[in-house]
Amino acid sequence: MNYIAKTFDHLGGLAGFSDTMTANHLTLYAGYVTNVNKLAELLKVAEPGTPTANELRRRFGWEWSGMKLHELYFKNLSKDLTSITPGGEFEKSLIENFGSVEHFVNEWKGLGLTRGIGWVALVRDPKTEALFNIWIGEHDMGHLAGADILLVMDVWEHSYMTDYGISRPPYIDAFVQAIDWRVVESRFKK
Repeated sequence: MNYIAKTFDHLGGLAGFSDTMTANHLTLYAGYVTNVNKLAELLKVAEPGTPTANELRRRFGWEWSGMKLHELYFKNLSKDLTSITPGGEFEKSLIENFGSVEHFVNEWKGLGLTRGIGWVALVRDPKTEALFNIWIGEHDMGHLAGADILLVMDVWEHSYMTDYGISRPPYIDAFVQAIDWRVVESRFKK
């Protein structure tokens, strides 16, 4: 296993996200990729069932989820937007599940203000097609098993403090304005 940190060049010049903050965030993401690779190597030689092997497996899940959530996060942002609102079948599903796009956005923003570190995610139950806004604590707590992540927002302090200090609301507003609904809709169609 050898994962390589992806590049997200499309994020340069993103409104509401300084290039310094974005570069710092990408460096942090690269650390998750590095640790996934290191842990995979250590697990090859760890004796199964030992406290060391068990801790390495626990840590692997945390690093893996951190890596994957960051990839989803960076991919669902863009400065080259054709629309700042969702459309198509995805918009219809938002209205079905939340009553209106505005209600979805308000619920999303409100969840983003949850005290503590974590992630906000819009997920879909593939069986019922129901959509839910959820809080993912750390990286590995709060996922709905089997649910597809359609949209994700990092609300750990590193994602906004460089530009916004401890004020999360303006970061959340900037995030919502930078959502690439084409990416979210493509995840919805899969």
